Amino acid sequence: MKILRTIFWMLAAIGFLVFAIFNWQPVELTLWQNLVLETKVPVLVLLAFIAGFLPMWAVHRSIVWGLQRRVRALEASLKNTALAREREQQTATPAPNVQPVDMPVEKPGIDGGGDADPLSPSDPARDGGNA
Repeated sequence: MKILRTIFWMLAAIGFLVFAIFNWQPVELTLWQNLVLETKVPVLVLLAFIAGFLPMWAVHRSIVWGLQRRVRALEASLKNTALAREREQQTATPAPNVQPVDMPVEKPGIDGGGDADPLSPSDPARDGGNA
């Protein structure tokens, strides 16, 4: 896209240069009754171009600046939301093999009435009843 812009401005500059070469004539401008400005035609055309181009360029730059600020704010908001959601997911899923503090630890076979684990160190049958 920059190459197209460069080509356009180069063509405009060449066109203005050709216009300036063929129209290098003095012109008198009466600004007020006793104030007269004598200048060449290409200078007058260049001043008219600048007078029309600069305000529109300033409006364009201000709109682009405002839109860039809005995009940066939305990107920051999106990033903060994603980080908050990630933190929420990390805290919402409990770690595996973690028992809540409120529940007592049950040993199989002793209090629960279930079959005792034959390889458990707390098995009374294995210790000979010395547990």
